[in-house]
Amino acid sequence: MAEKLKIISLGGLNEIGKNLTVYEYGGEMIVVDAGMGFPDDDMYGIDVVIPDFTYLIKNQEKIKGIFLTHGHEDHIGSIPYLLRSVNVPIYATRMTAGLVKLKLEEHHLLERTKLITCEAGEVVKTGKFSVEFIHVNHSIADAVAFAIKTPIGTVVHTGDFKIDTTPIQGGMTDLARLGELGKKGVLALLCDSTNVERPGFTRSERCVGASFDTLFRSCESRIIVTTFASNVDRIQQIISVAAKYGRKVAVTGRSMENAMKVSVELGYMSIPEGVLVDINHIKSLPNNKVCIITTGSQGETMSALTRMAFSTHKQVDIRAGDRVIISASAIPGNENAVGSVINELYRKDAEVVNERLGQLHVSGHACQEELKIIHALVKPKFFIPVHGEQRHLKTHSRLAQDMGMDPRRIIISDIGKVIELTQNSAKINGTVPAGRVFVDGYGVGDVGSVVLRDRKHLAEDGVIVAVLSLSGQDGGLISGPDIITRGFVYVKESEGLMDELRRVALEAVDACQRECCTDWAAIKAEIKNALSTFLYKKTKRNPMILPVIMEV
Repeated sequence: MAEKLKIISLGGLNEIGKNLTVYEYGGEMIVVDAGMGFPDDDMYGIDVVIPDFTYLIKNQEKIKGIFLTHGHEDHIGSIPYLLRSVNVPIYATRMTAGLVKLKLEEHHLLERTKLITCEAGEVVKTGKFSVEFIHVNHSIADAVAFAIKTPIGTVVHTGDFKIDTTPIQGGMTDLARLGELGKKGVLALLCDSTNVERPGFTRSERCVGASFDTLFRSCESRIIVTTFASNVDRIQQIISVAAKYGRKVAVTGRSMENAMKVSVELGYMSIPEGVLVDINHIKSLPNNKVCIITTGSQGETMSALTRMAFSTHKQVDIRAGDRVIISASAIPGNENAVGSVINELYRKDAEVVNERLGQLHVSGHACQEELKIIHALVKPKFFIPVHGEQRHLKTHSRLAQDMGMDPRRIIISDIGKVIELTQNSAKINGTVPAGRVFVDGYGVGDVGSVVLRDRKHLAEDGVIVAVLSLSGQDGGLISGPDIITRGFVYVKESEGLMDELRRVALEAVDACQRECCTDWAAIKAEIKNALSTFLYKKTKRNPMILPVIMEV
Protein backbone atom coordinates (compact mmCIF):
# COMPACT_ATOMS: atom_id res chain seq x y z
CA MET A 1 0.00 0.00 0.00
CA ALA A 2 1.33 3.46 -0.94
CA GLU A 3 1.74 5.94 1.91
CA LYS A 4 -1.06 8.46 2.35
CA LEU A 5 -0.75 12.09 3.35
CA LYS A 6 -2.92 12.81 6.36
CA ILE A 7 -4.17 16.33 7.09
CA ILE A 8 -5.71 16.84 10.53
CA SER A 9 -7.05 20.16 11.83
CA LEU A 10 -7.03 20.40 15.63
CA GLY A 11 -8.50 23.90 15.44
CA GLY A 12 -9.65 26.55 12.98
CA LEU A 13 -12.58 24.66 11.46
CA ASN A 14 -16.18 25.54 12.35
CA GLU A 15 -14.76 28.29 14.55
CA ILE A 16 -12.78 31.52 14.27
CA GLY A 17 -9.29 31.27 15.73
CA LYS A 18 -7.42 28.45 17.50
CA ASN A 19 -5.80 27.48 14.19
CA LEU A 20 -3.66 24.33 14.18
CA THR A 21 -3.13 21.91 11.29
CA VAL A 22 -1.14 18.67 11.35
CA TYR A 23 0.44 17.12 8.24
CA GLU A 24 1.43 13.47 8.60
CA TYR A 25 3.28 11.27 6.11
CA GLY A 26 5.39 8.14 6.44
CA GLY A 27 5.52 8.16 10.23
CA GLU A 28 6.55 11.84 10.37
CA MET A 29 4.57 14.98 11.19
CA ILE A 30 4.81 18.75 10.90
CA VAL A 31 2.49 21.26 12.61
CA VAL A 32 1.32 24.47 10.92
CA ASP A 33 0.41 27.19 13.46
CA ALA A 34 -0.62 26.74 17.08
CA GLY A 35 -3.16 29.42 17.89
CA MET A 36 -5.60 30.20 20.63
CA GLY A 37 -9.20 31.35 20.70
CA PHE A 38 -11.03 33.75 22.96
CA PRO A 39 -13.80 32.57 25.30
CA ASP A 40 -17.49 32.88 24.49
CA ASP A 41 -19.77 34.88 26.77
CA ASP A 42 -20.93 31.73 28.57
CA MET A 43 -17.36 30.60 29.45
CA TYR A 44 -17.33 32.32 32.82
CA GLY A 45 -13.84 33.04 34.15
CA ILE A 46 -12.00 31.46 31.20
CA ASP A 47 -9.03 33.49 29.95
CA VAL A 48 -8.25 31.76 26.66
CA VAL A 49 -9.17 28.60 24.75
CA ILE A 50 -6.47 26.38 23.23
CA PRO A 51 -6.60 23.20 21.11
CA ASP A 52 -6.52 19.74 22.63
CA PHE A 53 -2.89 18.60 22.21
CA THR A 54 -3.50 14.95 23.15
CA TYR A 55 -2.74 13.65 19.65
CA LEU A 56 0.46 15.71 19.36
CA ILE A 57 1.72 14.69 22.80
CA LYS A 58 1.05 11.03 22.03
CA ASN A 59 2.98 11.33 18.73
CA GLN A 60 5.63 13.85 19.78
CA GLU A 61 8.50 11.64 18.57
CA LYS A 62 7.12 11.95 15.01
CA ILE A 63 6.93 15.77 14.99
CA LYS A 64 9.73 17.37 12.94
CA GLY A 65 8.79 20.98 13.53
CA ILE A 66 6.19 23.70 14.02
CA PHE A 67 5.83 26.12 11.08
CA LEU A 68 4.16 29.48 11.70
CA THR A 69 2.41 31.53 9.02
CA HIS A 70 2.33 34.82 10.98
CA GLY A 71 2.33 36.35 14.46
CA HIS A 72 -1.35 36.80 15.34
CA GLU A 73 -2.60 35.24 18.57
CA ASP A 74 -5.01 32.92 16.75
CA HIS A 75 -1.95 31.37 15.09
CA ILE A 76 0.79 31.52 17.78
CA GLY A 77 -1.11 31.95 21.07
CA SER A 78 -1.04 28.34 22.26
CA ILE A 79 2.65 27.67 21.52
CA PRO A 80 3.80 28.06 25.16
CA TYR A 81 1.17 25.52 26.29
CA LEU A 82 2.17 23.04 23.56
CA LEU A 83 5.89 23.40 24.33
CA ARG A 84 5.33 22.42 27.95
CA SER A 85 4.80 18.88 26.70
CA VAL A 86 6.36 18.80 23.23
CA ASN A 87 9.84 20.18 22.56
CA VAL A 88 10.34 20.58 18.79
CA PRO A 89 11.93 23.26 16.56
CA ILE A 90 9.85 26.28 15.55
CA TYR A 91 10.27 27.81 12.08
CA ALA A 92 9.01 31.36 11.54
CA THR A 93 9.78 34.62 9.74
CA ARG A 94 11.58 37.39 11.66
CA MET A 95 8.57 39.33 12.91
CA THR A 96 6.70 36.19 13.91
CA ALA A 97 9.80 34.79 15.65
CA GLY A 98 10.22 38.07 17.54
CA LEU A 99 6.67 37.89 18.91
CA VAL A 100 7.04 34.19 19.76
CA LYS A 101 10.28 34.96 21.59
CA LEU A 102 8.43 37.39 23.88
CA LYS A 103 5.89 34.66 24.69
CA LEU A 104 8.56 32.07 25.40
CA GLU A 105 10.42 34.48 27.69
CA GLU A 106 7.22 35.15 29.62
CA HIS A 107 6.65 31.41 30.09
CA HIS A 108 10.36 30.67 30.84
CA LEU A 109 10.64 28.39 27.80
CA LEU A 110 13.08 30.32 25.61
CA GLU A 111 16.25 28.60 26.83
CA ARG A 112 15.08 25.12 25.87
CA THR A 113 13.28 26.00 22.62
CA LYS A 114 14.92 25.96 19.20
CA LEU A 115 13.50 29.00 17.35
CA ILE A 116 14.68 29.16 13.74
CA THR A 117 14.19 32.33 11.67
CA CYS A 118 13.37 31.95 7.97
CA GLU A 119 12.75 34.36 5.09
CA ALA A 120 10.10 34.33 2.38
CA GLY A 121 11.46 32.28 -0.51
CA GLU A 122 13.40 29.96 1.79
CA VAL A 123 12.85 26.18 1.74
CA VAL A 124 13.16 24.08 4.91
CA LYS A 125 13.69 20.35 4.49
CA THR A 126 12.79 18.22 7.45
CA GLY A 127 12.38 14.47 7.11
CA LYS A 128 9.96 13.60 4.32
CA PHE A 129 8.62 17.17 4.18
CA SER A 130 9.94 20.21 2.36
CA VAL A 131 8.32 23.52 3.36
CA GLU A 132 8.67 26.63 1.19
CA PHE A 133 7.89 30.06 2.69
CA ILE A 134 5.86 32.25 0.27
CA HIS A 135 5.31 35.97 0.96
CA VAL A 136 1.67 37.11 1.38
CA ASN A 137 -0.01 40.32 2.53
CA HIS A 138 -1.88 40.40 5.82
CA SER A 139 -2.56 42.85 8.65
CA ILE A 140 0.79 42.00 10.26
CA ALA A 141 4.26 42.08 8.78
CA ASP A 142 6.12 38.98 7.57
CA ALA A 143 3.07 36.80 6.89
CA VAL A 144 3.66 33.77 4.68
CA ALA A 145 1.88 30.91 2.97
CA PHE A 146 3.48 27.47 2.74
CA ALA A 147 4.08 25.12 -0.15
CA ILE A 148 4.43 21.77 1.63
CA LYS A 149 6.07 19.20 -0.63
CA THR A 150 5.69 15.50 0.08
CA PRO A 151 6.50 12.38 -1.97
CA ILE A 152 2.91 12.23 -3.23
CA GLY A 153 2.49 15.90 -4.12
CA THR A 154 2.51 19.53 -3.05
CA VAL A 155 -0.01 21.13 -0.69
CA VAL A 156 -0.45 24.92 -0.62
CA HIS A 157 -1.47 26.24 2.82
CA THR A 158 -2.28 29.96 2.48
CA GLY A 159 -2.51 30.98 6.12
CA ASP A 160 -4.31 34.32 6.57
CA PHE A 161 -3.78 36.56 3.54
CA LYS A 162 -5.08 39.17 1.15
CA ILE A 163 -3.77 40.60 -2.12
CA ASP A 164 -2.63 44.19 -1.52
CA THR A 165 -1.17 45.75 -4.68
CA THR A 166 0.04 48.83 -2.75
CA PRO A 167 1.23 47.52 0.63
CA ILE A 168 3.06 49.77 3.08
CA GLN A 169 6.12 47.51 2.98
CA GLY A 170 7.25 44.07 1.80
CA GLY A 171 5.73 43.94 -1.67
CA MET A 172 2.46 42.34 -2.74
CA THR A 173 1.53 38.66 -2.31
CA ASP A 174 3.85 36.48 -4.41
CA LEU A 175 1.28 35.52 -7.02
CA ALA A 176 4.03 34.59 -9.47
CA ARG A 177 5.31 31.82 -7.21
CA LEU A 178 1.80 30.51 -6.58
CA GLY A 179 1.26 30.44 -10.33
CA GLU A 180 4.51 28.49 -10.85
CA LEU A 181 3.39 25.92 -8.30
CA GLY A 182 0.03 25.67 -10.05
CA LYS A 183 1.72 24.95 -13.38
CA LYS A 184 3.84 22.20 -11.82
CA GLY A 185 0.75 20.68 -10.19
CA VAL A 186 -0.71 21.15 -6.72
CA LEU A 187 -2.29 18.19 -4.96
CA ALA A 188 -4.38 20.21 -2.50
CA LEU A 189 -5.12 23.79 -1.48
CA LEU A 190 -5.98 24.76 2.10
CA CYS A 191 -7.24 28.33 1.86
CA ASP A 192 -8.33 31.05 4.31
CA SER A 193 -12.14 31.41 4.34
CA THR A 194 -12.58 34.29 6.82
CA ASN A 195 -13.82 36.90 4.30
CA VAL A 196 -15.35 34.55 1.73
CA GLU A 197 -18.81 36.07 2.26
CA ARG A 198 -17.60 39.50 1.13
CA PRO A 199 -17.71 40.25 -2.63
CA GLY A 200 -15.02 42.14 -4.48
CA PHE A 201 -11.52 42.93 -3.24
CA THR A 202 -10.19 43.95 0.19
CA ARG A 203 -9.06 47.60 0.18
CA SER A 204 -5.36 48.44 0.44
CA GLU A 205 -3.81 49.45 3.76
CA ARG A 206 -2.72 52.74 2.15
CA CYS A 207 -6.28 54.10 2.02
CA VAL A 208 -6.26 54.15 5.85
CA GLY A 209 -3.20 56.43 5.77
CA ALA A 210 -5.10 58.96 3.64
CA SER A 211 -7.95 58.96 6.19
CA PHE A 212 -5.49 59.57 9.03
CA ASP A 213 -4.03 62.54 7.17
CA THR A 214 -7.47 64.12 6.83
CA LEU A 215 -8.25 63.62 10.54
CA PHE A 216 -4.89 64.97 11.77
CA ARG A 217 -4.80 67.99 9.46
CA SER A 218 -5.97 71.20 11.20
CA CYS A 219 -7.12 69.29 14.33
CA GLU A 220 -6.47 71.35 17.47
CA SER A 221 -7.52 68.67 19.98
CA ARG A 222 -5.61 65.75 21.45
CA ILE A 223 -5.78 62.73 19.18
CA ILE A 224 -6.08 59.23 20.64
CA VAL A 225 -5.90 56.33 18.19
CA THR A 226 -6.65 52.71 18.98
CA THR A 227 -5.90 49.81 16.65
CA PHE A 228 -4.70 46.21 16.76
CA ALA A 229 -1.30 46.07 18.47
CA SER A 230 0.07 43.68 15.85
CA ASN A 231 -0.77 45.88 12.86
CA VAL A 232 2.71 47.34 12.44
CA ASP A 233 1.93 49.06 9.12
CA ARG A 234 -1.10 50.82 10.64
CA ILE A 235 0.93 52.03 13.63
CA GLN A 236 3.68 53.21 11.29
CA GLN A 237 1.16 55.27 9.34
CA ILE A 238 -0.17 56.85 12.55
CA ILE A 239 3.35 57.79 13.69
CA SER A 240 4.26 59.18 10.26
CA VAL A 241 1.19 61.41 10.01
CA ALA A 242 1.63 62.57 13.62
CA ALA A 243 5.24 63.55 12.87
CA LYS A 244 4.09 65.32 9.69
CA TYR A 245 1.78 67.59 11.71
CA GLY A 246 4.23 68.18 14.56
CA ARG A 247 2.67 65.93 17.17
CA LYS A 248 4.54 63.92 19.79
CA VAL A 249 3.49 60.27 20.07
CA ALA A 250 2.98 58.38 23.33
CA VAL A 251 2.13 54.68 23.44
CA THR A 252 0.13 52.90 26.14
CA GLY A 253 -0.89 49.25 26.46
CA ARG A 254 1.46 46.34 27.11
CA SER A 255 0.77 44.43 23.88
CA MET A 256 1.22 47.63 21.82
CA GLU A 257 4.53 48.41 23.53
CA ASN A 258 5.78 44.84 22.97
CA ALA A 259 4.81 44.80 19.29
CA MET A 260 6.48 48.16 18.67
CA LYS A 261 9.63 47.07 20.50
CA VAL A 262 9.96 43.99 18.29
CA SER A 263 9.10 45.95 15.11
CA VAL A 264 11.68 48.67 15.74
CA GLU A 265 14.40 46.17 16.66
CA LEU A 266 13.80 44.18 13.47
CA GLY A 267 13.50 47.22 11.21
CA TYR A 268 9.79 46.90 10.40
CA MET A 269 9.04 50.30 11.92
CA SER A 270 10.85 53.61 11.59
CA ILE A 271 10.19 56.27 14.21
CA PRO A 272 11.50 59.78 13.46
CA GLU A 273 13.87 61.06 16.12
CA GLY A 274 12.22 63.02 18.92
CA VAL A 275 8.66 61.99 18.03
CA LEU A 276 8.17 59.24 20.63
CA VAL A 277 7.71 60.46 24.23
CA ASP A 278 6.90 58.83 27.54
CA ILE A 279 3.19 58.70 28.37
CA ASN A 280 3.89 60.56 31.62
CA HIS A 281 5.15 63.64 29.72
CA ILE A 282 2.07 64.36 27.60
CA LYS A 283 0.37 66.48 30.28
CA SER A 284 2.99 69.19 29.76
CA LEU A 285 2.30 69.39 26.00
CA PRO A 286 -0.35 71.49 24.21
CA ASN A 287 -3.37 69.51 23.00
CA ASN A 288 -2.54 70.04 19.33
CA LYS A 289 0.91 68.50 19.87
CA VAL A 290 -0.28 65.20 21.36
CA CYS A 291 -1.05 61.83 19.75
CA ILE A 292 -1.66 58.77 21.92
CA ILE A 293 -1.63 55.29 20.38
CA THR A 294 -3.39 52.77 22.58
CA THR A 295 -4.71 49.24 22.83
CA GLY A 296 -8.41 48.57 23.41
CA SER A 297 -9.99 48.53 19.95
CA GLN A 298 -12.08 45.50 21.00
CA GLY A 299 -13.35 46.98 24.27
CA GLU A 300 -11.23 44.60 26.38
CA THR A 301 -11.94 45.16 30.08
CA MET A 302 -8.34 45.84 31.14
CA SER A 303 -7.16 47.55 27.95
CA ALA A 304 -5.76 51.07 28.03
CA LEU A 305 -8.62 52.73 26.10
CA THR A 306 -11.26 51.16 28.34
CA ARG A 307 -9.41 52.37 31.42
CA MET A 308 -9.17 55.87 29.93
CA ALA A 309 -12.89 55.90 29.14
CA PHE A 310 -13.85 54.78 32.66
CA SER A 311 -11.28 57.06 34.37
CA THR A 312 -9.12 54.27 35.79
CA HIS A 313 -6.01 54.87 33.64
CA LYS A 314 -3.16 56.26 35.74
CA GLN A 315 -1.71 58.63 33.13
CA VAL A 316 -4.53 59.54 30.74
CA ASP A 317 -8.11 60.64 31.29
CA ILE A 318 -10.49 61.45 28.46
CA ARG A 319 -11.27 65.16 28.19
CA ALA A 320 -14.10 66.97 26.41
CA GLY A 321 -13.08 67.60 22.82
CA ASP A 322 -10.53 64.78 22.54
CA ARG A 323 -10.64 63.14 19.10
CA VAL A 324 -10.70 59.35 19.59
CA ILE A 325 -10.06 57.40 16.39
CA ILE A 326 -11.03 53.71 16.45
CA SER A 327 -9.05 52.16 13.61
CA ALA A 328 -10.45 48.64 13.82
CA SER A 329 -13.69 46.77 13.32
CA ALA A 330 -15.30 44.83 16.15
CA ILE A 331 -14.53 41.13 16.07
CA PRO A 332 -17.83 39.16 16.13
CA GLY A 333 -18.88 38.81 19.77
CA ASN A 334 -17.12 42.01 20.90
CA GLU A 335 -19.76 44.46 19.64
CA ASN A 336 -21.32 45.06 23.07
CA ALA A 337 -17.95 45.65 24.76
CA VAL A 338 -16.89 48.10 22.03
CA GLY A 339 -20.28 49.84 22.20
CA SER A 340 -19.96 50.25 25.96
CA VAL A 341 -16.58 51.99 25.61
CA ILE A 342 -17.86 54.24 22.81
CA ASN A 343 -20.86 55.29 24.91
CA GLU A 344 -18.56 56.16 27.80
CA LEU A 345 -16.38 58.24 25.46
CA TYR A 346 -19.46 60.15 24.28
CA ARG A 347 -20.47 60.64 27.92
CA LYS A 348 -17.15 62.44 28.43
CA ASP A 349 -17.88 64.64 25.37
CA ALA A 350 -15.08 63.15 23.29
CA GLU A 351 -15.34 63.13 19.49
CA VAL A 352 -15.41 59.48 18.40
CA VAL A 353 -14.44 58.61 14.84
CA ASN A 354 -14.79 54.99 13.71
CA GLU A 355 -14.94 53.13 10.41
CA ARG A 356 -18.58 54.10 9.89
CA LEU A 357 -17.43 57.69 9.47
CA GLY A 358 -14.44 57.04 7.22
CA GLN A 359 -11.97 54.51 5.84
CA LEU A 360 -10.22 53.84 9.13
CA HIS A 361 -9.85 50.09 8.89
CA VAL A 362 -9.28 47.50 6.19
CA SER A 363 -9.39 43.76 6.65
CA GLY A 364 -6.35 41.53 6.43
CA HIS A 365 -8.30 38.74 4.75
CA ALA A 366 -9.05 38.09 1.07
CA CYS A 367 -12.53 38.73 -0.31
CA GLN A 368 -14.18 36.67 -3.05
CA GLU A 369 -12.34 38.04 -6.09
CA GLU A 370 -8.94 37.59 -4.42
CA LEU A 371 -9.84 34.03 -3.46
CA LYS A 372 -10.81 33.34 -7.07
CA ILE A 373 -7.37 34.57 -8.20
CA ILE A 374 -5.67 32.12 -5.82
CA HIS A 375 -7.84 29.22 -7.02
CA ALA A 376 -7.13 30.14 -10.66
CA LEU A 377 -3.37 30.33 -10.09
CA VAL A 378 -2.92 27.26 -7.88
CA LYS A 379 -5.32 24.98 -9.81
CA PRO A 380 -5.42 22.35 -7.05
CA LYS A 381 -6.55 18.78 -7.63
CA PHE A 382 -8.33 18.84 -4.24
CA PHE A 383 -9.60 21.76 -2.15
CA ILE A 384 -9.99 21.97 1.65
CA PRO A 385 -11.46 25.28 2.95
CA VAL A 386 -10.09 26.27 6.39
CA HIS A 387 -10.23 29.15 8.90
CA GLY A 388 -13.93 29.74 9.32
CA GLU A 389 -17.26 28.67 10.68
CA GLN A 390 -19.52 26.26 8.78
CA ARG A 391 -21.09 29.03 6.70
CA HIS A 392 -17.64 30.25 5.62
CA LEU A 393 -16.47 26.76 4.65
CA LYS A 394 -19.65 26.02 2.67
CA THR A 395 -19.56 29.39 0.91
CA HIS A 396 -15.91 28.83 -0.02
CA SER A 397 -16.86 25.40 -1.37
CA ARG A 398 -19.49 27.01 -3.61
CA LEU A 399 -16.95 29.59 -4.80
CA ALA A 400 -14.57 26.78 -5.80
CA GLN A 401 -17.39 25.03 -7.66
CA ASP A 402 -18.17 28.28 -9.49
CA MET A 403 -14.53 28.21 -10.57
CA GLY A 404 -15.14 24.79 -12.14
CA MET A 405 -14.00 22.45 -9.38
CA ASP A 406 -15.74 19.09 -9.07
CA PRO A 407 -17.64 19.07 -5.72
CA ARG A 408 -16.38 15.51 -5.16
CA ARG A 409 -12.87 16.96 -4.92
CA ILE A 410 -13.80 19.40 -2.15
CA ILE A 411 -13.46 18.22 1.45
CA ILE A 412 -15.24 20.15 4.20
CA SER A 413 -13.76 18.76 7.39
CA ASP A 414 -14.05 19.39 11.14
CA ILE A 415 -11.57 19.46 13.97
CA GLY A 416 -10.26 16.00 14.79
CA LYS A 417 -11.22 14.45 11.45
CA VAL A 418 -8.45 12.80 9.43
CA ILE A 419 -8.28 13.65 5.72
CA GLU A 420 -6.37 11.02 3.75
CA LEU A 421 -4.85 12.09 0.44
CA THR A 422 -3.31 10.01 -2.30
CA GLN A 423 -2.30 11.27 -5.73
CA ASN A 424 -5.81 10.51 -7.02
CA SER A 425 -8.14 10.47 -4.03
CA ALA A 426 -9.14 12.42 -0.95
CA LYS A 427 -11.47 11.27 1.81
CA ILE A 428 -12.18 11.60 5.50
CA ASN A 429 -11.10 8.44 7.28
CA GLY A 430 -11.21 8.34 11.07
CA THR A 431 -10.77 10.83 13.87
CA VAL A 432 -8.21 11.79 16.52
CA PRO A 433 -8.78 13.40 19.95
CA ALA A 434 -9.65 17.07 19.46
CA GLY A 435 -11.63 19.81 21.13
CA ARG A 436 -11.24 22.85 23.36
CA VAL A 437 -9.05 23.12 26.43
CA PHE A 438 -9.78 26.02 28.78
CA VAL A 439 -7.07 28.13 30.40
CA ASP A 440 -8.10 29.80 33.66
CA GLY A 441 -5.25 31.60 35.40
CA TYR A 442 -2.43 29.10 35.82
CA GLY A 443 -4.80 26.17 35.34
CA VAL A 444 -4.75 24.49 31.93
CA GLY A 445 -7.50 21.97 31.30
CA ASP A 446 -8.69 21.76 34.92
CA VAL A 447 -11.92 23.55 34.02
CA GLY A 448 -14.17 21.26 31.98
CA SER A 449 -17.78 21.24 30.90
CA VAL A 450 -19.05 20.26 34.38
CA VAL A 451 -17.28 23.21 36.04
CA LEU A 452 -18.50 25.59 33.34
CA ARG A 453 -22.03 24.28 33.79
CA ASP A 454 -21.79 25.01 37.53
CA ARG A 455 -20.41 28.49 36.85
CA LYS A 456 -23.27 29.17 34.46
CA HIS A 457 -25.73 27.94 37.08
CA LEU A 458 -24.18 30.20 39.72
CA ALA A 459 -24.14 33.18 37.35
CA GLU A 460 -27.80 32.77 36.40
CA ASP A 461 -29.41 31.74 39.72
CA GLY A 462 -26.92 32.25 42.55
CA VAL A 463 -26.22 29.90 45.46
CA ILE A 464 -27.86 29.07 48.79
CA VAL A 465 -25.89 27.39 51.57
CA ALA A 466 -27.80 25.74 54.44
CA VAL A 467 -25.50 25.19 57.46
CA LEU A 468 -26.49 23.11 60.51
CA SER A 469 -24.76 21.28 63.35
CA LEU A 470 -25.80 17.75 64.35
CA SER A 471 -24.75 15.68 67.35
CA GLY A 472 -22.21 12.99 66.57
CA GLN A 473 -23.76 10.75 69.23
CA ASP A 474 -27.48 10.71 68.53
CA GLY A 475 -27.80 12.84 65.36
CA GLY A 476 -29.86 15.48 67.13
CA LEU A 477 -29.95 19.04 65.87
CA ILE A 478 -27.64 21.27 67.93
CA SER A 479 -27.79 24.53 65.99
CA GLY A 480 -29.07 25.97 62.72
CA PRO A 481 -30.06 25.74 60.05
CA ASP A 482 -28.42 29.02 59.01
CA ILE A 483 -29.14 30.19 55.47
CA ILE A 484 -26.41 31.98 53.50
CA THR A 485 -27.08 33.29 49.98
CA ARG A 486 -24.94 34.84 47.24
CA GLY A 487 -26.32 36.10 43.94
CA PHE A 488 -29.89 34.98 44.76
CA VAL A 489 -31.69 37.76 46.62
CA TYR A 490 -30.70 40.76 48.73
CA VAL A 491 -31.02 39.28 52.22
CA LYS A 492 -31.91 42.48 54.09
CA GLU A 493 -34.96 42.95 51.86
CA SER A 494 -35.96 39.26 51.94
CA GLU A 495 -35.91 38.34 55.62
CA GLY A 496 -39.34 36.70 55.35
CA LEU A 497 -38.09 34.37 52.60
CA MET A 498 -34.98 33.55 54.69
CA ASP A 499 -37.19 32.59 57.64
CA GLU A 500 -39.27 30.32 55.38
CA LEU A 501 -36.11 28.65 54.05
CA ARG A 502 -34.95 27.94 57.61
CA ARG A 503 -38.34 26.44 58.39
CA VAL A 504 -38.29 24.21 55.27
CA ALA A 505 -34.74 23.02 56.05
CA LEU A 506 -35.69 22.35 59.68
CA GLU A 507 -38.75 20.33 58.62
CA ALA A 508 -36.54 18.26 56.30
CA VAL A 509 -34.14 17.50 59.18
CA ASP A 510 -37.05 16.63 61.50
CA ALA A 511 -38.46 14.24 58.90
CA CYS A 512 -35.10 12.45 58.69
CA GLN A 513 -34.82 12.21 62.46
CA ARG A 514 -38.34 10.76 62.75
CA GLU A 515 -37.25 8.04 60.38
CA CYS A 516 -34.07 7.53 62.48
CA CYS A 517 -31.89 8.44 59.50
CA THR A 518 -28.26 9.03 60.55
CA ASP A 519 -26.73 9.01 57.05
CA TRP A 520 -25.39 12.53 56.55
CA ALA A 521 -25.56 12.18 52.73
CA ALA A 522 -29.25 11.24 52.91
CA ILE A 523 -30.00 14.18 55.20
CA LYS A 524 -28.19 16.57 52.83
CA ALA A 525 -30.16 15.20 49.89
CA GLU A 526 -33.44 15.65 51.76
CA ILE A 527 -32.61 19.26 52.67
CA LYS A 528 -31.56 20.02 49.11
CA ASN A 529 -34.72 18.53 47.61
CA ALA A 530 -36.99 20.29 50.08
CA LEU A 531 -35.37 23.71 49.55
CA SER A 532 -35.25 23.28 45.77
CA THR A 533 -38.94 22.32 45.54
CA PHE A 534 -40.02 25.17 47.85
CA LEU A 535 -37.94 27.81 46.03
CA TYR A 536 -39.15 26.86 42.58
CA LYS A 537 -42.79 27.04 43.71
CA LYS A 538 -42.17 30.33 45.49
CA THR A 539 -39.83 32.13 43.08
CA LYS A 540 -39.65 30.06 39.85
CA ARG A 541 -35.84 30.05 40.30
CA ASN A 542 -33.33 27.22 40.62
CA PRO A 543 -30.35 28.43 42.66
CA MET A 544 -27.53 26.03 43.46
CA ILE A 545 -28.23 24.59 46.93
CA LEU A 546 -25.36 23.38 49.13
CA PRO A 547 -26.32 21.79 52.48
CA VAL A 548 -23.42 21.75 54.96
CA ILE A 549 -23.60 19.50 58.06
CA MET A 550 -21.08 19.93 60.88
CA GLU A 551 -20.76 17.05 63.32
CA VAL A 552 -20.33 18.13 66.94
